[in-house]
Amino acid sequence: MRVPELIQRKRDGEELSQEELAFFVEGYNRGEIPDYQMAAFLMAVYFKGLTEPETDHLTAIMMASGQTLDLSSIPGIKVDKHSTGGVGDKTSLIAAPIAAAAGVVVPMISGRSLGHTGGTLDKLESIPGFNVNLTIEQFKNQLTEHKLAFIGQTDEIAPVDGKLYSLRDVTATVESVPLIASSIMSKKLAVGLDALVLDVKVGAGAFMKKQIDARRLAQLMVGIGRRMDKKVQALITDMNQPLGFAVGNALEVMEVSQTLQNSGPIDLTRLSLELAARMIFLAKITPTLEAARELAQSKLLDGSGYKKFKEVIIAQGGNPAVLDRFDLLPNATGMREIVTPRAGYVSAIDAEGVGKAVVLIGGGRSKITDTIDHAVGIILEVKVGQKVDAGAVLCRLYHTSENNLEEAAEIVEDSFRISSNPPEQREILLEVVG
Repeated sequence: MRVPELIQRKRDGEELSQEELAFFVEGYNRGEIPDYQMAAFLMAVYFKGLTEPETDHLTAIMMASGQTLDLSSIPGIKVDKHSTGGVGDKTSLIAAPIAAAAGVVVPMISGRSLGHTGGTLDKLESIPGFNVNLTIEQFKNQLTEHKLAFIGQTDEIAPVDGKLYSLRDVTATVESVPLIASSIMSKKLAVGLDALVLDVKVGAGAFMKKQIDARRLAQLMVGIGRRMDKKVQALITDMNQPLGFAVGNALEVMEVSQTLQNSGPIDLTRLSLELAARMIFLAKITPTLEAARELAQSKLLDGSGYKKFKEVIIAQGGNPAVLDRFDLLPNATGMREIVTPRAGYVSAIDAEGVGKAVVLIGGGRSKITDTIDHAVGIILEVKVGQKVDAGAVLCRLYHTSENNLEEAAEIVEDSFRISSNPPEQREILLEVVG
């Protein structure tokens, strides 16, 4: 096979066989195919897409590029939850403990922040001592004992995906729907899951800006899972405004604690409970989804989810006291208020703008090698639909340095829209696929 011919055929919209895709991807993984040829291939895929069989083949090839975990020795159905990335999206730290408290085995393979979207591992690492770098043996032992473990993607799991993602990031091909689907599903299916709940974000703060694209991504991932004999459900959820009030790693851990004690924001609580319920239902803990919702609610109200999260923090070397004493978390040294110059209704809060501002003050990454300041972030004081008076505080920026502060404050200020009429109400759960 000749590499230029394969690139040309994909450029012209032809379907490649499993053998041809394997030749290309495996050759790249071994260093035999250079970045510039893979970059050309990725751009061809960006414009021409992949067929369903091609997407399945690519997912299987990426899975097979590294170690696949066998969790069959651990009793129970294994269910993970994955979000395509949002702003203020800390549902994993709420839904996973609630589901585990209800009896679901949750092998939570999580990622780091990149761009304006946050990462679960970064939130967890704002807890002093918390270790996300478990060995596979530690991971399995913790799942057996506690039913929940948080781990980062290791170099052994779908390693070619990491290489391809880095290349996609610098060649403007990240937004390709089949490449996103293959990337997510190859990592998830490599860790021995039985079922998966997907939270596909759509709107200003998400990769998918249009619902039609989010639906296509959800359908593709559900299809890949089903054809590999896994139960997969996808929720398409709104990410036009940040989820909850807190954006920034330590600030989000504080909001997780409040939510697990049933005093969190309504939107965050509702979505986390729905995700937990879907996990409980797919794990066959309850016979119906409605019963799963009731069980998730009860595990929130009786404090079981909160207790489970503390248990897992201890198991992974962290200090559980941070959930009661927020001064033990990284705390910012400065605060800047953003106020509205006029009265009216909050008609929009641009989630992407808020996320970018947090990155600017050090709370996220522009590139994967950047270090993060866990203390910084933004706390919203209003949500879309609220009425405000002139001079009211819209949000507070928490910072530890003056670097980029003025620019960040400007971006945040521009992210709020104040109108004379109230906006139409928008549901957080827009549709279910699968």
